[in-house]
Amino acid sequence: MKDSCRKKNSSQKRSRVSEGLPEPLPKTMEIIDSHTCGEPTRIVISGWPLPPGDSMLERREYLRANNDRLRQAVVCEPRGHNAIVGGLLTPPVCDDSVAGIIFFNDVGYLSMCGHGLIGLVETLKFMGKARGDNVRIDTPAGTVSAKIEQDRRVTLANVPAYLYKEDIVINVPQLGEIQGDVAYGGNWFFLVNSSVGELSLSNLDNLLMSAKAIRQAIADSGMTGPNGEIIDHIEFYAEPTVPDANSRNFVLCPGNAYDRSPCGTGTSAKMACLYAKGRLKPGQKWVQESITGSVFEGWVEEQGDCLIPFIRAGANVVSRATLYFDPKDIFCWGIE
Repeated sequence: MKDSCRKKNSSQKRSRVSEGLPEPLPKTMEIIDSHTCGEPTRIVISGWPLPPGDSMLERREYLRANNDRLRQAVVCEPRGHNAIVGGLLTPPVCDDSVAGIIFFNDVGYLSMCGHGLIGLVETLKFMGKARGDNVRIDTPAGTVSAKIEQDRRVTLANVPAYLYKEDIVINVPQLGEIQGDVAYGGNWFFLVNSSVGELSLSNLDNLLMSAKAIRQAIADSGMTGPNGEIIDHIEFYAEPTVPDANSRNFVLCPGNAYDRSPCGTGTSAKMACLYAKGRLKPGQKWVQESITGSVFEGWVEEQGDCLIPFIRAGANVVSRATLYFDPKDIFCWGIE
């Protein structure tokens, strides 16, 4: 996505690491936890040293190279678990944005996170930092906007989404030939068109095994996004079980966790596929059900050469806490 925002003047100090000095370790961090349709988000609001960089992508890559153990410490056991998506709240990089965010999980970093962005907006409201009806937030994938609705829901205008490759066949040793589409919705997805069994929590072990096998087969085949991006999300879908929904899905996130919500970037990728195949018109409502029965409402709009997905859902703040870091604790930096 081309970055067209007006950049703030950067007066950040260069990091101690870039000068060959060790980064000071935090003793505490302040966090706010929320969930969006069942999927948890943990936002770090203070205590984490601000990463340098004039873009959110630069800041994310700095964290990956220099502060990755802080990611592990925040979301991995014993403080977290593999379903938590974390987010580091930073100052924005664009003049008209209210904040920047870097999303991460138990195995690495995300370009964008739909449920996490909705959770972040609810967190900003809780903190008194989301004033008015519309907010813009900078992410490594680009700047996104969100509208705060009267019914306590949030409508997210995501980054552009598109179908990249259609009807790709992958040979999966445990499953045979699996057909699917490769699409981008803020993260990279392989949306499986083949049946892999019932999409229900009672079949969770089989779904996880199948999705991991497909993801490994994709990696072994060398298939990537157009610029070598790893296709690290696997999405199954089937007939819905709740009234008015169009589809039910199961999404394997990077690592071993499945999405408890319908997945914002996954729903965006799904709608991009439907649009490309002539099965979803601009402005036409799409209701996506998750494996847990929660739903996102979505639609797409054409903006120039881009297809913009919209996701509407609600989030709830569930706790505010202080994390403590004791260097004498053998699991101070998490279990990964």
